[in-house]
Amino acid sequence: MAKYYENSTIYNYSWEQVTQGFWNRYPNPFSGHVLSEDTVSREVRNGKLHSKRLLTKTNHVPKWGERFFKAKSVNIVEESVVDPNERTLVTYTRNIGFNKIMSVVEKVVYKSLPDHPGKTIAIRSAWIDSSVYGFGTAIRAFGLDRFKKNCAKTVNGFNYVLQHMFPNNPVALAAAAAAAAAQGSKAQKLREAAKHASDHMKAQAEHLVQNLSVKG
Repeated sequence: MAKYYENSTIYNYSWEQVTQGFWNRYPNPFSGHVLSEDTVSREVRNGKLHSKRLLTKTNHVPKWGERFFKAKSVNIVEESVVDPNERTLVTYTRNIGFNKIMSVVEKVVYKSLPDHPGKTIAIRSAWIDSSVYGFGTAIRAFGLDRFKKNCAKTVNGFNYVLQHMFPNNPVALAAAAAAAAAQGSKAQKLREAAKHASDHMKAQAEHLVQNLSVKG
């Protein structure tokens, strides 16, 4: 049975900015696994922008998987539909080749976050499957783990691109300031906890010394 995975990411940028940034995701410091990207087709149908792109990504596998995965890279087809009226960007991604060994199908929906102007939510769904007899479970588990790690790279890389494209975005700046303040507060609490523990240990040591002095 195919592995299913779903998560969501909130970007502190408007839907228009996210859609614009989507076409400029690569390269970025987190996309070392993306070797190339090429636009195959792009056309407007019924007021929607339909695009198809071909990406090539690295295909690192563990030792046990080398008997199944000989290639060092894999080709990925990415199809997308931009609907400016509904303000949605929907992408469909799948690998071509090695489908019987492992197939990965991903759908991502980007849309404005309700009640939060200037923010966009990306809802990601993925299906990972393998038809290799006797090894399907292990391959699906490996594929899911690698997919999760690549998702983190994708989010970090996309945020990097958006930050550089829109450096003065007020929503993103406010979110960054809040995160820094929260981190500072957490660090302060850790320092206070460490000081409390140190004072407690010091008091115990002094008490022990006093008891030993009295007994002596």
